[in-house]
Amino acid sequence: MHLRWTLVPSLLVAAALSAPAFAQQSAPADTATPAPPSTPAKKPRKPKPPTAEKPAAAAPAAAVAAPPMAGGAKPTLLSQYGEWGAYTASPGGKKVCFAIAKPSSSETVPADRPRNPSYMFISSRPTDKVSNEVSIIIGYAFKPNSEATADVGTTSFALSTQQDGAWVKNATEEAHLVEALRAGQSAIVKGVSAKGTRSTDTFSLRGLAQALDRVDQECK
Repeated sequence: MHLRWTLVPSLLVAAALSAPAFAQQSAPADTATPAPPSTPAKKPRKPKPPTAEKPAAAAPAAAVAAPPMAGGAKPTLLSQYGEWGAYTASPGGKKVCFAIAKPSSSETVPADRPRNPSYMFISSRPTDKVSNEVSIIIGYAFKPNSEATADVGTTSFALSTQQDGAWVKNATEEAHLVEALRAGQSAIVKGVSAKGTRSTDTFSLRGLAQALDRVDQECK
């Protein structure tokens, strides 16, 4: 999980900023990054009041002003398929390919709690002999030691959580999850934040199968 965690955030930031399709979509407000003043301010600005949710430090939109790149390697968009983009990058000289999408809808209970953008992506790392690894960045810090779920059709998959990331709890189920995602219409991810907010993110799976085929072709 540590290897996943160190690689994920910078790839997500770079991919989200470089994809035209992502730029056209509206994203939740980034409560971690204050808007720059339009003119030089002579007086100190008043601090913003605390938000209901504290975005995770490594969340994708937290470094919009100066996005880090994975090992200095900016991801390259291979193609866009429906809601999903297929990318490749070579952080540290190790090739990585991944399909990524933002949710088509997001809800929180209580309603309208501020969050950073959330993403689902499926990555392959030939050097590490990793193929079709499902990861989710949720946009806030998960409740410590909590589990999340990913529901595809009538099947529910348990997810382990760490900071603002989630992965399939039982590695033997990952291939079944990918098969379900390929064949499904939508995936619903549910989790609980460190402050007790419950989130529900619905990801459209339109174009995922084609994006994964392109990723598999690029990272055989």
